[in-house]
Amino acid sequence: MSALVFDKEFDAAHGHCVRISNMVRRITAENSGPFTFKGTNTYLVGHQSVAIIDPGPEDSDHISHIISAVGDGAISHIVVTHTHMDHSPGARLLQERTGAPIIGADVHRPARPLQPNEVNPLDASSDSRHHPDSVLSDGEIVFGDDWTLETVSTPGHTANHLAFALKEESTLFSGDHVMGWSTSIVAPPDGSMTEYMASLEKLRSRAERRYLPGHGGVLDTPKPYLEGLIAHRRDRERSILEQLTAGVNEISAIVRILYRDTPEHLHAAAALSVLAHMEDLVNRGLVQTPDKVELGGTFQMAKTPGPL
Repeated sequence: MSALVFDKEFDAAHGHCVRISNMVRRITAENSGPFTFKGTNTYLVGHQSVAIIDPGPEDSDHISHIISAVGDGAISHIVVTHTHMDHSPGARLLQERTGAPIIGADVHRPARPLQPNEVNPLDASSDSRHHPDSVLSDGEIVFGDDWTLETVSTPGHTANHLAFALKEESTLFSGDHVMGWSTSIVAPPDGSMTEYMASLEKLRSRAERRYLPGHGGVLDTPKPYLEGLIAHRRDRERSILEQLTAGVNEISAIVRILYRDTPEHLHAAAALSVLAHMEDLVNRGLVQTPDKVELGGTFQMAKTPGPL
């Protein structure tokens, strides 16, 4: 089991194109925040026919920086990992200026149907205007003059989340599924902890030696980090079950205990993360709830819990 150590040392170099490898460059958008770290990373792949991965938010200056960095090359594909407002809206601006097709993630959708009277608290962060020219499925290949991208379906952070493997450099563009500066937010109904954990296990079986995430710096040792992410989530799960065993049966109360060292303005996001764990635990028969699974509901240990 690997310890999870976050890397907060990242020079965003806003507005500047940073070379990562022979085939990859990065421009970070100026949209820093508590959930975007120092901004969204846009990646430029290739030399003559260039793929742009995650053009970022609706920011015309950022789009101008991308086009300027491409120079004499031509943008052949606009690739989107998932439909959050810090990743996909820039695709439409870039397409308006270049005509390149938007490919990758499907239209935005929740990971499960909304429950009766449930309001999606994440609507403001979801890009409902995203309509790609081509949706990519797991294993589908996209080619450029000197690059090959394999689509890797990684649902969890969102239902439509994709990663992309650059075959020539054993590199994975991991979007928001795996980031070195923080854990990924898994927030129902858009996200699913069950799918998120399955996607982590899927990546653990792959061979890529380097990850380039949607926020923050390069992950040069992804396998130990994946082990740490999995261990972190299992530890969180055990802590939730311990609180339920002790009779703490409301998410808000569990958050106050487990996230006592987290700034209070982030407790709403933490509550959604705990809800994601609860949905997973209920699905696995470890936890029961007398009513539908929801933020304000009450929970208890199942009478005959299954193995952890």
